[in-house]
Amino acid sequence: MSGERVLVVDDEQLIRQYMEAVLEDEGYEVMLAESAAAARAAFGTGTAHAIVLDLKLPDGDGMQLLHEFLEADPDIAILMLSAHGDIGTAVEAIKIGAYHFLEKPPKTEILVTTLAKALEARSLRRTVSGLRRQAGWLLSGVEIVGRSPAMRRVVDFIGKVATSESSTVLIRGESGVGKEVVAQAIHAHSARAANPFLEINCTALPETLLESELFGHERGAFTDARERKRGLLELADRGSVLLDEIGDLPPGAQAKILRFLETRTFKRVGGVQDIAVDVRIIASTNHDLEAAVREGTFRLDLFYRLNVVPLVMPPLRDRPEDVEPLAHFFLEQMTTAMRRPARELPPQTIGLLERYAWPGNVRELRNVIERSVILEEGTAILPEHLPDELQPGARAIDLAPGPALPASGIDLEELEKDLLQQALLRTKGNKTRAAHLLGLTRDTLRYRLEKYRLSGTGTDEGSG
Repeated sequence: MSGERVLVVDDEQLIRQYMEAVLEDEGYEVMLAESAAAARAAFGTGTAHAIVLDLKLPDGDGMQLLHEFLEADPDIAILMLSAHGDIGTAVEAIKIGAYHFLEKPPKTEILVTTLAKALEARSLRRTVSGLRRQAGWLLSGVEIVGRSPAMRRVVDFIGKVATSESSTVLIRGESGVGKEVVAQAIHAHSARAANPFLEINCTALPETLLESELFGHERGAFTDARERKRGLLELADRGSVLLDEIGDLPPGAQAKILRFLETRTFKRVGGVQDIAVDVRIIASTNHDLEAAVREGTFRLDLFYRLNVVPLVMPPLRDRPEDVEPLAHFFLEQMTTAMRRPARELPPQTIGLLERYAWPGNVRELRNVIERSVILEEGTAILPEHLPDELQPGARAIDLAPGPALPASGIDLEELEKDLLQQALLRTKGNKTRAAHLLGLTRDTLRYRLEKYRLSGTGTDEGSG
C-alpha cells in the first residue's frame, strides 16, 4: 500500500482534511483538489493511482471529470462521493466505470476498505493487460492472442501473405478457431487496410439473395429490386472480401465466383455490363473441400483458384498453451464491456480450462468466460463456477459416433502407434497427408512420432 497515491477531490475543506488524515494513517500519499480545475492539474501529473471524486464541484461536474479521467487512464481506480440525493447519479457513474460510490461523509472503515479493493482491482487489470501483451501480437490494430509455436506460424503467415496484394487466401479449420480474425488481420496488415473489409456468410442466404449481395442487382432484376444496388465486390473495390464458409456456396454462385477470380469482372444480377474491380478474396471453411470435390458438391476448378495461399488453423485442443492468454483476454474484454470489477483466474481454474478438449474451440472458451462473468460475483472465477462439462470426471460431449470399446479393453498407446504407422504407410511417408487422415496438425503428428520413436521417414509436402 505504501507509496500508492490518492487524489481526493472535494470542495468542502473539512471533508478533504478528514480523508487526508485517514488515508495518510493507512500509508497512502494524498493529493488534494478543491475544484475541477485543480483536479485536472493534479491528475495531469500522471502520479495518481486512485481518485476519490465528488459529484458536485463549484466549477464543474464530477461525471464529466469521471469521463475524462477514465478516457485518459482506463485502469485508474475511482470512488465517487455523493450526497444522499445523488445516489441515482452515483449508480450511473459505476456503469460508466467508477469502482464504487460512498455517501458523504464516508465512514472511515468503509473508505479504507473500499479504496483497498479498488486499488487491488486496478493492480489485477494491469497484471492481466501485461500478460496479454506478452502473449499475443497486435497486427495493425487486430489482436492475435496466443503463445504457441502454431500461432507464431499463423502470425508469420499473416505477415508474409499481407504483402501479396492480390493472391487469394483460403483459411481452413474447425468452427470457432478464429478464421475471421485471421482474415481481418491479413487485410489490416496489407496496403489495402485503408479500404473496405467486407464479409458475407455463404450459408446465411438463399442463392438468389447471395448473388445479389455479392454482385449487386439492376432495377427490376427481380420482384423486390426497385432500384439499382451495388454488391459487396463493388463496394469493396481496392479492399478485401471474406467469403465465410465458402464450402456452402451454391453451384450457381460457385460458377460466378470462379469467373470473377479468373477475370476480376462481374455482372450485376439482371445486368449486361461487365464491372471491373480490384478486390482481394479471402475464403474460409470448416469443410473438407477435397471430399466435397469428390462428391461433386464443390467445383474442382474453383478449389484450385481459391487454394492459391492456403492456411490451416489449428484447433484449440492442439495448442493448450494458448488457453490461458485467451481466457485472460476474454475476461478483460467481458468485464470492461459489462462494467464489472476485474476478476482473477486462479491456477486451479486455468488447469481445468487447459485440460478440456474444447470441441467448440476459441468461440466456446469465449462463451464460457462470458457466462462466468455474467452469472458469478466475487473477485475470482473459481473451478466451481465453470460449466459441468469442464469439471473433473465429466463425460465428453459425443459430437459424432465412434468405435466401441472392446469388453477386454485395449492398449491405447499401441493403438495410437498402429494408426500412425498405417497413416504413414497409406500416404507413402507424406506427413502432411498422414496428419490430414488422422485429423491432426502436422506439428501434432511430428510430436507423436517423436513420442513413440517412430521414424516417420518421408516428406512433409510431397508424395514420396
